Amino acid sequence: MAGRPHLLRRRPAGPPAGRAGGIAPPGARVVVERRGVGLAARMWRARHLYLLLAPTVVYFAVFKYWPMYGVQIAFRDYQADAGFLHSPWVGLAHFQRFFNSHQFWDLLSNTIWLALFNLLVVFPVPIVLALIVNQLRLGRFRRFAQTVLYAPNFISTVVIVGMLYVFLAPRSGLVNNLIVFMGGDPIFFMAESEWFRPVYVGSSLWQEAGFSMVIYLAALAAIDPSLHEAAKMDGATRWQRIRHVDLPGISSTISVLFILSIGNLLNIGFEKALLMQTPLNKDTSQIIQTYVYEVGLLQAQFSFSAAVGLFNSLINMTLLLVFNHVARRARQASLF
Repeated sequence: MAGRPHLLRRRPAGPPAGRAGGIAPPGARVVVERRGVGLAARMWRARHLYLLLAPTVVYFAVFKYWPMYGVQIAFRDYQADAGFLHSPWVGLAHFQRFFNSHQFWDLLSNTIWLALFNLLVVFPVPIVLALIVNQLRLGRFRRFAQTVLYAPNFISTVVIVGMLYVFLAPRSGLVNNLIVFMGGDPIFFMAESEWFRPVYVGSSLWQEAGFSMVIYLAALAAIDPSLHEAAKMDGATRWQRIRHVDLPGISSTISVLFILSIGNLLNIGFEKALLMQTPLNKDTSQIIQTYVYEVGLLQAQFSFSAAVGLFNSLINMTLLLVFNHVARRARQASLF
C-alpha cells in the first residue's frame, strides 16, 4: 500500500524482529504495532458495561436533567392561558422582588440559623456514636444498640411530628409531666418561637443519627486490624487508638459526608418544618422552603416561587463548590 501508515509506529530500538521475536534477516518485512484503538472499538469491547450503565443514564437524563428546562419559568411571568413557552420574559424581576421584600432577611436568617444549628449538632454525634459502638465487645449488646439507634430512621416524618405533639403537649405530654414533677412550669414547646429550633434539631438527631452512624461503622470495619494490634504492642490506650487509628481511618468518609451536608445546607427538611409550623412560632419556623410552598402552591405565584427556589439552589451549589475546593486543597477526600 502506497499511503503513509500514520497510525503505525516502528519498534523504538534494536534491529527489526521477526514474527517469533528473533532477529529478522536483511530485507525481511518490518513488524509494526498499532498506536491505539479507536473510541468505537473500545466502547464495543466494553459494551456489556455500557449496557448496564444505560438505564441509569437514561433515568438521570429524563428525570433529573430534562426538568431543568423548566427553570426558565423563574425568568418569565407565567400565565396559564399563554402557556409555559409563550409567557412573557421578565428577566430578574422576580429575584429583585424577593430581595426587596421585607421578608427576605427574616427568611434567610431563619434558614441559615436552623441549617447551621442542625449541622453543628447532628453531624458530629453519629461519629461519636460510631466510635463508641465500635468499641463494644459484647456482640449481642452491640447489635441491640445498633438496632435501637437505627430504628427511628424508618419512622416517617409525619409520625415523628405527631409523636412530638403528643410528648410535648403542655398538659398531658410526657416531657411537661416530667418538668412539673421536678418542680418546673409546663412549657408550650410547639407554640413558643424560641423552642422551635431546639425541638427541630433534637428530633432530627433522634431520627437521623443512627443512619449516619452505620456509614461510619462500615468505614471503621475497613480499617486494617493489624494497625490496632501494632498500637496495642506499643502500649497505646483505647483512647489513643481511637485518636491515632480510628479517626484517621475514617477521615475521608467524614470529609465526603461533610461536603454533602454542606451542599444540602439550606435544603432543610421541608416536610418537618412545615408540619411543626404553627401561627405562634412562625417568626422562626418560616424558612425559604416553607415560603416557596406558601407562595407557589397556596398563592399560585409559580414564577416567583420558582425564582426563590432557584436562589436557594444557587446558594447550595456555591457552598458545595467552595467546600469541595477547600477539601481538595487540604488534601482530604473530595467529590470531584
